[in-house]
Amino acid sequence: MEFKAVVESQGKSGADCAVVGIYENGDLGSGALAVDAEQGGALARLHAGGDFAAKLGDTLLLPPQGKGGLRLLLVGLGPRSGFGRKQYRKALQTAAQALGKTGTTHALVYLSLETVPDLEALYRARIIAEVFAVSAYRIPDLKTSPKPKPSALAKVTIVVDNVRDLKVATEGLAIGSAIGNGIALARDLGNLPPNVCTPTYLGKRAQTLAKQWPGVTTKLFDAAGIKTLKMGAFLAVTQGAEQPPRLIVCEYRGAKKNMAPVCLVGKGITFDSGGISLKDPAAMDEMKFDMSGAASVLGALRTVAELRLAINLVVIIAACENMPSGGAVKPADIVTTMSGQTVEILNTDAEGRLVLCDAITYSRRFKPATVIDVATLTGACIVALGSHFSGLMSNDDELAKELLAAGLRADDRAWSMPIGDEYVDQLKSNFADIANVGGRDGGACTAASFLWKFTKDLRWAHLDIAGTAWLGGSQKGSTGRPVPLLVDFLLQRAGAK
Repeated sequence: MEFKAVVESQGKSGADCAVVGIYENGDLGSGALAVDAEQGGALARLHAGGDFAAKLGDTLLLPPQGKGGLRLLLVGLGPRSGFGRKQYRKALQTAAQALGKTGTTHALVYLSLETVPDLEALYRARIIAEVFAVSAYRIPDLKTSPKPKPSALAKVTIVVDNVRDLKVATEGLAIGSAIGNGIALARDLGNLPPNVCTPTYLGKRAQTLAKQWPGVTTKLFDAAGIKTLKMGAFLAVTQGAEQPPRLIVCEYRGAKKNMAPVCLVGKGITFDSGGISLKDPAAMDEMKFDMSGAASVLGALRTVAELRLAINLVVIIAACENMPSGGAVKPADIVTTMSGQTVEILNTDAEGRLVLCDAITYSRRFKPATVIDVATLTGACIVALGSHFSGLMSNDDELAKELLAAGLRADDRAWSMPIGDEYVDQLKSNFADIANVGGRDGGACTAASFLWKFTKDLRWAHLDIAGTAWLGGSQKGSTGRPVPLLVDFLLQRAGAK
């Protein structure tokens, strides 16, 4: 989809539908006022007659008014007094969905003129591009029935007040579009069936990114290479699977060589049966989403490369299946991690922390400024936070604040949760340095505290996205979270807006 910004007086060239906002109680939005002046007050009369209530999420499509006029999509903004960033995003989502059901090919969006508390022109534009890009996404299904036609909408032009706003809005559109593309990649990978999106497939997609984007290189390690690295915990998880594992390492160089990189570590369990500690059959199909951490860090990498951010970034993915077989790891087995610490595996379904601890140890060779691991790690995080917030644990308060602020700006929020020796005490083992589970109580915190034991001298944070990475039920599918949060964090680190 193509995005462009224009100053209001230049606005209409080539568009076939204008999108304007209207508040409740007959209050026309900034864009609607401008359009209404050209329409001789038609919108005000329509609203006054009770034909459009303008509640948040309402839409009404009007035919062209007068010779050479545009179709108008009216979007309800709710009461002006309650209009904020949440309502702004909701109005845009409603507009994008409504336009997708029409034959509109080029929309002229006036919603960018609305005043939104704490949202400058760059962020207003960024949200528009992200919302419209995400709205255009289609699940890569394998149905044999005829596919629904994709949206005809190919171009979105937003209207701004002046030349100064034009520059920053253009930048915001580029950022939002790139975030939308990163979300689409993450969702594609998550939505594919596990017999397609295998560890080998993930590795190939990472190699494709290196071919597509300057500054990106990809290196793959097979089982022999992983064994050479002495990643005993990672190998234990994969030993029951027929699909071969992959350690995927992507590097993006956008800054000076001596600048320490940010490392993103993604959990890439392309299917998690639970292993010998087999999961309940109900909703086990959703365990194809257990590689969503890997998908999101690849999505963030794609966005960073598209924007050519002045930052060095390393993406590390531990990809494998967790399957039961005669050769699978067993409860009570003890393995030696890459760090040299030993782990007693009491539950083979607590496998994410096993692959991540070795991947975190591997990140040390890059001398990173920061390490952030992203994982669908625990059902306990879903119990604690539902599907609204990602869980955030960190050994560095300033890093945690950075990530929380990024989540707020990106509307992809996280919530800080504790780690510490109290939780590590739950992981004591009579036979190894540490056990991989510590009971039901505080499960998300004990899992993160397990990883904390492998992060000495690292500035590290952990994002548990078990509740936010996908939706179930009739809306089943990947959300692409936390790509927006990660990208916003990296934008700030790179010195961009």
